[in-house]
Amino acid sequence: MTDYVQVSTATETREQAVALAGPAVERRLAAGAQVVGPVVSVFWHLGESGTGEEWQVLLKTTTARYPALEAYLLEHHPWDSPEVCAVPIVMGSDRCLKWIKDSVGNA
Repeated sequence: MTDYVQVSTATETREQAVALAGPAVERRLAAGAQVVGPVVSVFWHLGESGTGEEWQVLLKTTTARYPALEAYLLEHHPWDSPEVCAVPIVMGSDRCLKWIKDSVGNA
């Protein structure tokens, strides 16, 4: 069942996260999204370690729709080089997976 992925990114504010998530779902690039936060991130960036408060965005889509979702996120994200990662959904209820597939379809 690797036809489905959960995609994650993060933003500096809740408003930025919602602004990314809403159109992604409206454009049928993702079946749904959750905005989680604030979360504390610990990271390496530009050769230095850092910490910061961020809002995580989790989106569900199919592997077929992932390239379009990634392109959208990279184009509309407020950061120059945002983290956009996808992990396979290896198991899920039939109803949930059908919802993802039906929601993003071949749009």
